[in-house]
Amino acid sequence: MYKSLQRILAVSAALFALAPAAPAQAEAPMVKTQVPGYYRTMVGQFEVTALYDGAIELDTKLLKNAEPEDLNRMLARNFVGNPKMQTAVNAYLINTGGNLILVDAGAAKLFGPTLGFVLDNLKAAGYDPAQVDTVILTHMHPDHIGGLGDPAAPPAFPNANVYVSVLDNDFWLSQQAAAAAKPEMQDFFRMAREVAAPYQARGKWRTFADGTEIAAGVRAVKAYGHTPGHSAISVESSGQKLLIWGDIVHSHAVQFALPGVSIEFDFDQNQAIATRRSLMYSLAASKTLVAGMHLPFPGIGRVRADGKGVYAWVPIEYSPLPKPAQ
Repeated sequence: MYKSLQRILAVSAALFALAPAAPAQAEAPMVKTQVPGYYRTMVGQFEVTALYDGAIELDTKLLKNAEPEDLNRMLARNFVGNPKMQTAVNAYLINTGGNLILVDAGAAKLFGPTLGFVLDNLKAAGYDPAQVDTVILTHMHPDHIGGLGDPAAPPAFPNANVYVSVLDNDFWLSQQAAAAAKPEMQDFFRMAREVAAPYQARGKWRTFADGTEIAAGVRAVKAYGHTPGHSAISVESSGQKLLIWGDIVHSHAVQFALPGVSIEFDFDQNQAIATRRSLMYSLAASKTLVAGMHLPFPGIGRVRADGKGVYAWVPIEYSPLPKPAQ
């Protein structure tokens, strides 16, 4: 019995060896592309679409008022690169039903190939740049205004009025302020003048004061410090609120836990710190929804108090939109 079983197994093995090999299953090629960079949410009756312009690496040496050990600990705790930390650049599209409003326009290619995708993602989100009737700038740094268009070409948003704080307008478009600026800042002034010029020529460049309601439910809020007229944008509808706070935070890994840390780009370091602390305190207390241009995409979430003067970022969870009423 045992020998018979051995002979059967031996014959089976020989037949298997003589059988033709089965063709190898081909592996699927890698796609190596990402999904379009947009995310939609509702604020009351308003549709808000986060648009990803891209990401850039900032040197951690740009962060000021931080002890090296604290800085390294916070970056490591949040798995953020050091000395180069990735920083997103976001913009936000608000459809109020009466207006299509873009808050900031991204960098275009002013800072290299990893930025400049606001227009692509706006189109992927189902909109045409010609439908945008209002652009609001939180401030006039190049990574927020570059996407308005190449000065040698027609405006990227041909039907839009562009709104900027009167304080930022008077500073960044001032030849006197440009002449007095540090050499490394000269390009910032030049870019601001070049980007504004086509809209000025068409009579579509406007200024606002603190507290101005630019459109129904959309209001400018003073958030000075990062630039002379840096502004947050309050969006309110049906009892719900979103505060688009611009550049209050550049490093989520550091500046929530250590809001006293500023960045080299802050025009007035002390005022920028005071504004950040004040906003974080009030937003943590009110649990107001927040959006930020340099928070990890889509950059929407809430501020949580984690102790006296210490905060944490709580991003929203992915959520489908409610189905339209039939």
